[in-house]
Parts: sequence; structure tokens; C-alpha cells
Amino acid sequence: MRRGEIRLEEKEQFWKRLASRLGQERPVLLAAAVIAFVAIAAGMDKWAVFALWVAMALVALARSPLLVEIKPAAPAEEEAPTHQSALPQVSAVLGALDVAVLVLGRDASVLFQNRAAEKAFGAMTIGAHISARLRSPGILDMVRETIATNAPNQIEHSERLPSERVYIVRIAPIEVPDAGASVEKLFLLSFRDISEVRRIDRMRSDFVANASHELRTPLASLRGFIETIQGPARNDPKAQERFLGIMLDQTTRMSRLVDDLLSLSRLELKSHIAPDETVDLVPLLGHVRDSLLPLANDLDVAINLHVPEGTVEVAGDRDELVQVFENLMENACKYGQEGKVVDVWLRNGPGQPVEVTVSDKGPGIPAEHVPRLTERFYRVSVEDSRSKKGTGLGLAIVKHILTRHRARLIVKSEIGKGTDFTVRF
Repeated sequence: MRRGEIRLEEKEQFWKRLASRLGQERPVLLAAAVIAFVAIAAGMDKWAVFALWVAMALVALARSPLLVEIKPAAPAEEEAPTHQSALPQVSAVLGALDVAVLVLGRDASVLFQNRAAEKAFGAMTIGAHISARLRSPGILDMVRETIATNAPNQIEHSERLPSERVYIVRIAPIEVPDAGASVEKLFLLSFRDISEVRRIDRMRSDFVANASHELRTPLASLRGFIETIQGPARNDPKAQERFLGIMLDQTTRMSRLVDDLLSLSRLELKSHIAPDETVDLVPLLGHVRDSLLPLANDLDVAINLHVPEGTVEVAGDRDELVQVFENLMENACKYGQEGKVVDVWLRNGPGQPVEVTVSDKGPGIPAEHVPRLTERFYRVSVEDSRSKKGTGLGLAIVKHILTRHRARLIVKSEIGKGTDFTVRF
């Protein structure tokens, strides 16, 4: 840019500033002009001159830098406060929780839904009333009451579809200051899943009831036979011999039940400790097969062992693995007796996990019973299990041992074709 253009721009800025000053001093000059005009009209020329001099003095005073410095600055116009919702900050915190949470407005409309809530109940339309998704009268009444009274509430709510779940549903008001120094009223609706706690409580109560029942039956039999031997059969040696044999069977049953309960208790105490020994499964399975041959011969069942050549080693506790495969082979012989054959396969392919499959050709297990086979005291047929002297704890023990060995139990069964129990390490 040339020097002439710079000076032209400075002149323009000077005249703009001068016009601005004159605009600011216009009231003073106008007042002086009115006074001078009135004075001249009245023939008082001296007063007109005096008014002009006063106007000039006031203008000079207005232009004085000293006056400008001590002149109080005009207050800046304050911007009207704008209302900014605190919901984004609240949502950012709630989004990281693993508890299902909804944020509701004063009209019970859904303002926010975290990922846990979306996973549990599906995506909800933001701004829609909560009743559009949750139809439970108990939850809706609780929400309505809390909005009206501003008091926290909670209820227990259960759902059966798509799966049975139990929640502790709680609603509480939250007051969050917003950017405009006002308070925004929101309501926090949370769902705490206690389904697992309820399931454990139910299992515990079922376990106590089943254990009491399993012990009560042989104890009642023993008591009755003892009273009979002491009374009517006191002088009947043949009856005493028969009753004593039954009493021995009942005490043996109670002994097996107590041993199984103690085994479960010990396994639970060390379930988090993985075994650090190495076990060769080839001789172990042979040992188990040999120990069960008398039972298999009595049931007219053949146990066929199919193992690869060489060694197949896994990390494990030998005694516990013997207990696992004894349980599986014994069950196959007892409950698959109709098929006459039990096949035991040991597979160890390159890059494949070690698997042991115990297969029978029995009647099979209905599909609805398969997921519950490893529950304590669960039986597909109670009478059949008791007739075969089962305690209902065998597969529960197998599950706990395999859990400690970081292995899985896979059950496949087809009605009329038999059942396969596979242990995958």
C-alpha cells in the first residue's frame, strides 16, 4: 500500500471521529444556539455573546482528556442469561454405569437411556412417555407418586419374557444446577438386577430341602426296622437277617450322600485354584474302566475304550479326574444299560483340544432336562435314580471338578439313540 493511500485512510478516520464527537456534543451546541437566538430577539446582544462563550467552554470541557478519564464508563449491557440444560453432563456419567438407568422429566418422559437399559429393555424413543415401553402398573404408579411428592420410592419387579429377571426398581429426584443459576428437576429411574441372587437363594433352599429329604427317608427306614427287630421280630432270625440287610443298604446310601456333600464342600473351597500337576489320561481311563468291570458285568454292559497310542497329558489332579470319569462311566452303565455298550473315546488331534467322550446307547435324555443335569439333587427320574442307588450329586461334583480344571462338560442326547458326555480340556 502506498503512502498517499495511508494518509487518505487516516483522514477518513479523523473525520469519522470528529463527526462522532460533534454528534455527542450536539445537545450542548443546540442549547447554546437557542439561548443566543432568544437573547438576540430580546435585544440583548451581550447575553447572546455570553451564551455562545458558555457553549464553547462546555464543548472544550467535554473534549478535555482529564474529563474523559474521570468520567465513569457506561456500564456494559448485561447479556440475558441463557438456560442450558445439565442433562448432557448427567448423561455422560450415567452412560458408564453397568446398571440400567433412565432419566425422566417432570412429565415422566424419557430424556436419557444408558446402554445397560437399552440392552435390558430395548431402545426407547427419547421424549416419549415411559408407559410406551414399561407397562408394569407398579412401576408407573411409583413414578407418578414420586413426581407428585418428590420422595424416593422403590419396588421389586419381575419379568418373565424374554427370560425370567428380577429387578429392584428405584426412582429418586435429582436437582442439578444449570448454567443459568437455576435448578433443573429430573428423576432417576434405576433397575438393579438381582436375578442371580434370587437364583442362588432358591438353589440354597432347594439344596437344604433336598438334603433333608434324602437323609430323612433312610433314617425313617432305619428307625422302623429297629423298632420291628426290637418288637415283633425279636425272636425271628430270618426277618432280622432280611431287615439288617435293608438297614445296611440305607446306611450305605446315607454314607454316600454325606461323602458327596463333603466332596462338594471341599471342591467349592478350592475351585479357584487350578491344579499344577500333569496327568496322562491313557492309563487313567484304563484304570477307571478296570475298576468298573464288576459293575458292568453285573449289568451285562461292555465298556469299550478307544485311546490313541502314546501319551495324552493334561494339567489336572489325578484323584479328581478319576472321580469324574468313574461318575460318567458308571452313569452310562446304569442309565444306558439297555444299549449293552458304553464307548469311551479319547481324542487329541493336532491343534485340537483334548476331549474324552463317554457314549451309551440307552433311551436318551429329553431336551428340557439336559441344561439342569448338573444341578444338585436334580434327577430326570427320581424313582429310577434311587433304584440305582444314586444320590443326585454325581454330575454336580463332575461340574465342580471340571470348573477347577478349566474344562467343560458338553452333553448331547437324542431320545432312543443314547447320550454323549464330553469332557473338553
